[in-house]
Amino acid sequence: MSDDANLDDLELTPEEEARLEAELAAFASEEADKLGLHERKQYTENVAQEFWADQKPHTTILVSGLSMAHDHLVSNALAGIGYRVAVLDVPDVESLQYGKEFGNRGQCSPTYFTVGNLVKHLVRMRDEQGLTTQEIVDGYIFLTAGGCGPCRFGMYVTEYRKALRDAGFDGFRVLTFQMAGGIQQATGKELGLKIDPTFAWHVVRSLIAGDVLNMVGYRIRPYEVVPGSTNAALERCKAVLADAFRHRKSALVALVKCRRILAGVQVDRTTPKPVVSLIGEFWAMTTEGDGNYHMQQFLEGEGAEVDIQGITNWLLFLVWEAGYDTERRQVLREDDAARRGLAGKNATKKLWSLRAGYWAIRGIFQAYAKAVGLHAYELPNMEHIAALAREHYSNDVRGGEGHMEVGKLIHFVEDRVNHMTVSVKPFGCMPSSGVSDGVQTFVMAKWPDALFIPIETTGDQEVNAHSRVQMMLFKARQKAQTEFEKALYDTGLSAQEFARRVKSSRRWRGPFARPKHKTASVVTNLVYAVG
Repeated sequence: MSDDANLDDLELTPEEEARLEAELAAFASEEADKLGLHERKQYTENVAQEFWADQKPHTTILVSGLSMAHDHLVSNALAGIGYRVAVLDVPDVESLQYGKEFGNRGQCSPTYFTVGNLVKHLVRMRDEQGLTTQEIVDGYIFLTAGGCGPCRFGMYVTEYRKALRDAGFDGFRVLTFQMAGGIQQATGKELGLKIDPTFAWHVVRSLIAGDVLNMVGYRIRPYEVVPGSTNAALERCKAVLADAFRHRKSALVALVKCRRILAGVQVDRTTPKPVVSLIGEFWAMTTEGDGNYHMQQFLEGEGAEVDIQGITNWLLFLVWEAGYDTERRQVLREDDAARRGLAGKNATKKLWSLRAGYWAIRGIFQAYAKAVGLHAYELPNMEHIAALAREHYSNDVRGGEGHMEVGKLIHFVEDRVNHMTVSVKPFGCMPSSGVSDGVQTFVMAKWPDALFIPIETTGDQEVNAHSRVQMMLFKARQKAQTEFEKALYDTGLSAQEFARRVKSSRRWRGPFARPKHKTASVVTNLVYAVG
């Protein structure tokens, strides 16, 4: 029998086709009933989610998204000005699974981690703590940062609300804090969360305090003699600072107390370690868990000293960006009715206010850094970073960290800040991996001494990411060792004599000692100082 004859035998009559179509439709309808799809309507975002002053006494604000120290201190700062606050756990792989279950496809990993972390927390409150869904919706809100394009960051709040609805918490309030516009909600009554000078003063100071505490910890921990002693001291410090912010005491006095606590950590800075700077997408380089493959802890475990990027840097960048845009607008005379642009605005007054804010942030940081023992740390000069990047990455491009990733890498190489740079970002992040990393290839061609490795995170490639970093760390260790041996040769010291001098010096054996900067490694700088 021919193949054509076989095909003819398989042809259905019109009646058979109609019966088959009816069976398939019935099966599809039955499965849709099981999944509850017939009752589901097209998703429409409910943006009218308000939080009023009369709800404040019985409403808890949920905080999450930064480092553990920042979340802890910010929550206590908000408690100090009258809010009820609770901190979520650091997002983990389980949070990622919740995010993928209830979120849209194609989101970046920070969205899945942060959205899933909130859903996971609410599910546990309902299923393990026994709260009803209505009690959760009425008694809790989540505050998150908002933004516009070009990346998916502009859709974060919609993702939160969509996932919450699908997880059974329709109506749960997610308020978006816009840096340029405060809380996005309707007006007409007194707001429950007011972004005023009091709010800004307490929150910004708690963020800066979290920065200096984290930074001094990353400086001390790689050289601690007793493993775990730095973390134990930091936990005591966080408790002291939390008490200060909650009861509106002096943060400076609290940081001086923290310095005394940290002074008890014994260190040994006689063995060179590679200095590795961690940059990249804001959330990915800030979180301290599965969201960035525990990169900070991994690098320290491999014998590196980690140079983190503080949130203060981001605040300075936002102020610089606003000033830069204002200055550019002033010359758009053909497109603006005002003589110097910005019709209806006082551009000069705005620029002076921004400059005052810029220097106020730097001043608070330096005061806090000095109090806690973070000596010789210089915040980046935003004009300098912009100038370094300008030839390779336009200062007018917006999204992510803008030109900062490019400018920072050049700064690290030219000013001998580190031995290696790791840039962590979500897989497919357009501003970071799609734009900055392409430019970094050209930067590395011009500065061949730069050791740069981009790591894209998806939440499930930790072993591969660690393996790639390990390979590059081998070169960073070589650079650090070469610097150390050159310093010994220049000063005529042996490694044994250098170690003896450091251990016999009260000044240099303390945890806060920071010799004059000559190379990336603090140990190498110490060789020159004692030699």
